[in-house]
Amino acid sequence: MSNLELVVLESAEVPCCPPITSAELSVEDSVRMAAMFKALADPVRLRLFSKVASHEGGEACVCDIQDVGVSQPTVSHHLKKLREAGLLTSERRGTWVYYRVEPSVVAGMSALLDLNR
Repeated sequence: MSNLELVVLESAEVPCCPPITSAELSVEDSVRMAAMFKALADPVRLRLFSKVASHEGGEACVCDIQDVGVSQPTVSHHLKKLREAGLLTSERRGTWVYYRVEPSVVAGMSALLDLNR
């Protein structure tokens, strides 16, 4: 058996690890953010979101982003889930639907994930 002794350090005035975020999420915000992250947890949805976000002009027609390795009805289903989660907005123009990333949502998610504050 070893003769090691546990050394107890006195608590310092400055915590050893600063908090990761400046404030905790409200119940409403945590529910909303969980739905967004859940929607983005699917690789196809994440690719679609990325395609819309990086598309020239900030919006993309479904015809421009549907090449993600799944059928067109599946693409529509995933885009609907992203829209329901509040990540995308859509606008029908003739026979095509155009998608745009909701800027306030991206800013909020970015602020939540900014761990370098």
